[in-house]
Amino acid sequence: MFKNIPHTYVIIFSIILLSAMLTWIIPGGVYERQKIEVNGVERTVIDKDSFHHVDNEPQTWQVFSAFFKGFTRQAGIIVFILMIGGAFWIVNSTKAIDIGILSFLETAKRLEKNKLLRRIGVNNIIIVLVMLVFSVFGAVFGMSEETIAFIIILVPLSISMGYDSIVGVCMSFVAAGLGFAGAVLNPFTIGIAQGIADLPLFSGFGYRLFSWFVINLIGIAWVLIYARKIKKNPKLSPVYETDSYWRKHVEVTDQELKYHTPKSAWVVFLLTTTALVIFAFIYPVTTMSIGHASQTLPMLPITAFLFILAGVLSLRKSIHFFILTLLMFTIIYLIVGVMGYSWYIEEIASLFLAMGLLSGAAIGYSANRVTRLFIEGAGDILSAAMVVGLAGGILVILEDGRIIDTILNSVAGSMEGMGKFGTVSVMYAIQNLINVIIPSGSAKAALTMPVMAPFSDLVNLSRQATVMAFQFGDGFTNMITPTSGVLIGVLGVARIPYDRWVKWIWPFMLVLILLGWLLLIPTVTLSLSGF
Repeated sequence: MFKNIPHTYVIIFSIILLSAMLTWIIPGGVYERQKIEVNGVERTVIDKDSFHHVDNEPQTWQVFSAFFKGFTRQAGIIVFILMIGGAFWIVNSTKAIDIGILSFLETAKRLEKNKLLRRIGVNNIIIVLVMLVFSVFGAVFGMSEETIAFIIILVPLSISMGYDSIVGVCMSFVAAGLGFAGAVLNPFTIGIAQGIADLPLFSGFGYRLFSWFVINLIGIAWVLIYARKIKKNPKLSPVYETDSYWRKHVEVTDQELKYHTPKSAWVVFLLTTTALVIFAFIYPVTTMSIGHASQTLPMLPITAFLFILAGVLSLRKSIHFFILTLLMFTIIYLIVGVMGYSWYIEEIASLFLAMGLLSGAAIGYSANRVTRLFIEGAGDILSAAMVVGLAGGILVILEDGRIIDTILNSVAGSMEGMGKFGTVSVMYAIQNLINVIIPSGSAKAALTMPVMAPFSDLVNLSRQATVMAFQFGDGFTNMITPTSGVLIGVLGVARIPYDRWVKWIWPFMLVLILLGWLLLIPTVTLSLSGF
């Protein structure tokens, strides 16, 4: 069925052409926008009663300029991907990640001596724990773009464990997507949607937590079953041929590696320690926010102390373990930065760039060699960045053609006279469809909730149920829509062609969408706390 699907670039450009054709068919229309304050943040939302038709702007030659505008629109993610690619190329050249994977696998083999762990499967435990961590991140603070950085770590690990790149992507991106769909405290989706719907912030927590558990139970079980199949016969993987790149890069043994610690590593350690201590004095306490809750803690002083301890221990063993320490604390500071200082991709990309430069300096590379490696890494991942820019062109065409609001108004009007259950079902379907053209959860909440929330009152439907329909509709299809810069970026970094990904994900997507619909039924039929 999927054997003759064209190249990813061809698929996305075809969608751009289809979008351009729709601008000739669908009448133009606009909603008036207004600024309101949602949870202390100013948001632009639509006035639900302001829709009116305007002249559309049929797109012709603009299908070519959409590539340029798409690059501009997705510039943040594109630069993020290039910087991550360059930084990890430097780290990969040191063989530190190879040693880390070898050490990890050796530890896993030792754990298999335990009868209970051997029966459960150490690899199964690893997959479950990693997926749960990323799912919690997705549910609590909406981890999305950040998963791109972890692909370069988890895909080689997955290959080394005998799986494929799809399992590696599932451990981070898909897991975060499951958490995103079952969001319990995500301020960027649930927080905004409930604020616009005039609901108490993060109300209905109990049923959301239950939904998160069920979604992850089904999602992780699906991945484990697939992983077991690939473990038995790797050639059953739809990406077996393209994974040859990763298999080639993870075929490393202890005999190929030289354990040593150059003086330059100690210099980098001292300089990094000095910088971290200075920041610890400047920011002695950090307010860590998780949803609506927050806690002030001395995060930077604690993290600096742990880095000093781990740095000394790793340097006494080998430079490779010190570089792994740099990588580990890069991830720790990423979490602190996101939860404590509202970091986004600019700060995260800068953090990983610093990690790459420090790793190169620690192992004794010259400035020219570090520069050359960074350029090679950015070049190696350039195709992924280009796909992100091309995908951004789809939204450019729809917006410039002035038909997005017409589509939104039409689908909202389709819910007339359907009753409570029918209305919430149609809302769910609409949110899934709209997510294809508006993959941003925050933007979609601001656009759809001013229409959906008041409409639910007309049929005596709980506004909380309306938010749940948005939540599920916003979460699942992020894993398949070609307009998602994050998905395209993840697939590009993992070197998974979009058509192969669709071949694997579509049955899983049907199961998740059906599951979301089933989880909406109690919001209409039962008396739930907060609904």
